[in-house]
Amino acid sequence: MADRVTVNSIRLTAFRNYAAETLVFDGRHVVLTGENGSGKTNLLEALSFLSPGRGLRRAVYADAVKADTEAGFAIFAQVEGMEGEVEIGTGIGPGPADASTRKVRLNGTEAKSADELLDHVRMLWLTPSMDGLFTGPAADRRRFLDRLVLSLDPAHGRRAVDFDRAMKMRNRLLEERSGDAAWLSSVEAQMAGLGVAMTLARGEMIGLLARLGNEGDRGAFPTAGLALANFLDGETGIAAIDLEDRYRGMLEDGRYADRAAGRTLQGPHRADLLVTHLDKHMDAARCSTGEQKALLTGMILAQARLTANLTGFAPVLLLDEVAAHFDHKRRQSLFDLIDELGGQAFMTGTDRALFDALGDRAQYFNVSNGHAAKEN
Repeated sequence: MADRVTVNSIRLTAFRNYAAETLVFDGRHVVLTGENGSGKTNLLEALSFLSPGRGLRRAVYADAVKADTEAGFAIFAQVEGMEGEVEIGTGIGPGPADASTRKVRLNGTEAKSADELLDHVRMLWLTPSMDGLFTGPAADRRRFLDRLVLSLDPAHGRRAVDFDRAMKMRNRLLEERSGDAAWLSSVEAQMAGLGVAMTLARGEMIGLLARLGNEGDRGAFPTAGLALANFLDGETGIAAIDLEDRYRGMLEDGRYADRAAGRTLQGPHRADLLVTHLDKHMDAARCSTGEQKALLTGMILAQARLTANLTGFAPVLLLDEVAAHFDHKRRQSLFDLIDELGGQAFMTGTDRALFDALGDRAQYFNVSNGHAAKEN
């Protein structure tokens, strides 16, 4: 079993509907129950800020500040992490200039970037907003896949940011028409290196998940077949440097079309994640709502198991309304699989009875109007 990473406490100040709240955990799983709108998902969102990025809602930071507060928000957590005990502080300041950037402090020292959080804790989450993943836009599936890659490859997020910055520069040069050809070629070379690295990382993640799925039947949750499309499709067994040359040639040949379109038409930013229900040989988009929910849950559990296997530490899981659409047998299987991972999971629901199969493997809190009270 992988080593355990746990959030031992979290303190919120002026975050969403929480003026000031402190929760202390004992290392078990955590179940948050309460009416819709009480603040359960807000607590999960606060926990998701213990990882890089904009959290599970992908919200503008200023929107996370409590409505009647002029100051920013603050989150402080004590974590038994991958490098031992660590105190994590994060938040934004009171002014518009501070609201665009989230500050992170580790043991009281300001971190160089939020990516340093990945040295201490890896997080995966599943929310109701992800239920449309298979039928929604390709951008949602790319973002989902990149979060999976990031849980194992902390450099992936920086590559994506640098690629996007280089692509914007290329688009600007094409729009101006007067851009120096050597400069344009240099930017395209940078895009080629970053774009191929991103694609190879995505492909490696898909391959790892496929091999994990072949290890055996996981029971209640179907195995998903995954593939990348729309960029360098089928380019297997080719050296990275040759792929970079190929993509650089695509960019050079596509300058006229890209200038006319006002954007770069080919690259990892256009890729799509194709998902199939392997047992039924069916595209996930054509599956029933219940099958899609089971597929998505199975993908998160598989990624959590893969992360635990490769890093030696089980990720923290944030599972919003995870049990609502499953019958008793599948809920019991879900909780058993979560427990087998060896990590800590935070789960929400409107009815505590949905979590009866967890028994004393979890702590229970009732959430109401921005306050969480521990239950017996």
